[in-house]
Amino acid sequence: MKAYQSADIRNFAVVGHGSSGKTMLCEAMLANGGIINRIGSITNGSTVSDYHEDEKKRQISIHASLLHTEWMGKKFNIIDTPGYLDFISDSLGALRVADFALFVVDVSKGVEVGTELVWEYATEYKIPKLIVINALDNEHANFEKTLEELKERFGNRVFPMNIPINPGPGFNQVLDVLRSEIVTYKTDRSGAFDEKHASNDWDEKVSKLHQELIEYVAESDDSLLEKFFEEGGLSEEEMREGIHGTFQKQAFIPLFCSSAEFNIGVARLMDFISKFGSSPKDLEKVKGVNSKETEVEITQNDSDPVLFVFKTISEPHMGDLSFFRVYSGSVKTGDELFNSARNINERIGQIYILNGKNRMNIDSLSAGDIGAVVKLKDTHTGNTLCAAKTAISLKQVAYPKPNIHGALKLKSKGDEDKIALGLSTLHEEDPTFIYRTDPEIHQTIISGQGELHLQVICENLRSRFNVDIELIEPKIPFRETIKSNGESKYRHKKQSGGAGQFAEVWMRIEPKTRDSGVEFTNSLVGQNVDRGFVPSVEKGVNAVCNEGVLAGYHVVDLKVDFYDGKMHPVDSKDVAFQIAGKEAFREAFKSAKPYLLEPIYKVEIKVPDECLGDVMGDISGRRGRIQGMEGKGSNQVIIAQVPQMELYRYSTTLRSITGGRGIHSEKFSHYEELQRDLEQKVIAASKQSQED
Repeated sequence: MKAYQSADIRNFAVVGHGSSGKTMLCEAMLANGGIINRIGSITNGSTVSDYHEDEKKRQISIHASLLHTEWMGKKFNIIDTPGYLDFISDSLGALRVADFALFVVDVSKGVEVGTELVWEYATEYKIPKLIVINALDNEHANFEKTLEELKERFGNRVFPMNIPINPGPGFNQVLDVLRSEIVTYKTDRSGAFDEKHASNDWDEKVSKLHQELIEYVAESDDSLLEKFFEEGGLSEEEMREGIHGTFQKQAFIPLFCSSAEFNIGVARLMDFISKFGSSPKDLEKVKGVNSKETEVEITQNDSDPVLFVFKTISEPHMGDLSFFRVYSGSVKTGDELFNSARNINERIGQIYILNGKNRMNIDSLSAGDIGAVVKLKDTHTGNTLCAAKTAISLKQVAYPKPNIHGALKLKSKGDEDKIALGLSTLHEEDPTFIYRTDPEIHQTIISGQGELHLQVICENLRSRFNVDIELIEPKIPFRETIKSNGESKYRHKKQSGGAGQFAEVWMRIEPKTRDSGVEFTNSLVGQNVDRGFVPSVEKGVNAVCNEGVLAGYHVVDLKVDFYDGKMHPVDSKDVAFQIAGKEAFREAFKSAKPYLLEPIYKVEIKVPDECLGDVMGDISGRRGRIQGMEGKGSNQVIIAQVPQMELYRYSTTLRSITGGRGIHSEKFSHYEELQRDLEQKVIAASKQSQED
């Protein structure tokens, strides 16, 4: 492929809710650009984008795919993204490097939660937006209803650049507002079409819309606005120049209609992108920070290369494949660049441009372009590669925190190394997937964006890394503490067989304030106990604090005082005082009104207004306490405190209650006393587990 100037490149992310037709739209673009001979099928697993086995199996996009084609002399770098919120990380990475976002909305489903969420992210990134209403061949297609919903959600700036003439089965005609023509597409998936001037009622409709478009364009540019009033209109050339600027400012949001599966309406969309879509030239400057943490501006004309890695994926037998965008300078095979996050040098090996799994070798990429490179030593998603003398870091993506958790249960011993490699690799590919080994509950906890997310992670661990695992409910890290003072005197004596053991420990305990830990002291006087045995008693106490007394959970928030005891000149030794310390502490703890603490989480839940009552009722049923609420557009954000033991798979329940529109985040807040009836159940379950 030839080298392109930045003004001739179109970098865009295809985003929207799951199953809205994003992948098929990309497929149609590749067919129109001559990259593929025929449009593939989701059902048959033959699309260019969804080439991974897990995508073919589930018939959904799970990974972002990098695609490219050419149209009207412009290079399209297309990033096809997953639509389900469980795989939001790839959408965020794509929006981070895109010059505009192409939203796909299924005409039968309208604006769904995935559309709304990604719209917010695109707005945050300050990139222009373009909308496609897809699947207009559907039997129940209602274009006007969906258009009205889009305007209601995203404002009256949403403007139809074309309108379906015959929506429903057999759909193949659109009214082109810009050119005042009726476009009739062939139904053979070729994308070919005929044009004729709009007449009769359609002429009246297109004239009205065309006038609205002229007004949008004029209002976005003072000089055009002045000419509009002076001459009563704008020339075609002025319109063309003005549409680009109007789109960049988002003074209007162009909307197109299509049936991607039959390649209808796609060519006109590609025409618009080629003529008026954002190019890297429209994003002349990006901000970064240098090694002194000073903000700097990077322009495409800078000679020093600056690359941002927005996705990493591990390919079998090929190593990690890093997707990157060049923000300044150029990069070629053999270059040595500096990773400003890792403080290491990386040698650039073979550079590729991609169409799904298909790779094309190229020698170099210039500012504004997107490509991939393999086998970097220690470069990760979000890292910046640049010239060593500049040492610049570009802003990383802020990924959402996990909202669902599970524990891994290994079925075969000896797989620890394989599972560690698998978890590390999958986190590298998807930063919204988090894992940790919890020493308190002795489990490996994996966390993600939804139940489907965790299912896919586990399937990858099994298929790619050959580990036999089960996903189970994580244990709750309860804590044990006391309400009153306690005291004990314990004698440990062992005389039978071999050397004897003797130790006597007198101990007092008292409660302390929350989160103050365990304080061990001694107030020994006289010579009853050698001070050298104090550490032994403390070891014993600490061991029990880790093991627990009531139900096997960590003991917290109390003070221990070893105030007296007895010893034997021959039989007293370290192990004897450790044992005596353990048992003295257990007895004192049991006498001090022990009880369990449970972890409480702060939860923020964003729900549509109409679901507010149901969600609040569900929170109350989970022993949650509503702390406050605030409106956010057509949604409400509920702030609540909920026990951790009530949050298992809450994201799944929330999606069910809200029809998929509710999302939540959770963060540990504090510990508080577990109610008595639940405490007895936890203790009984712990004893049963120990017996098993």
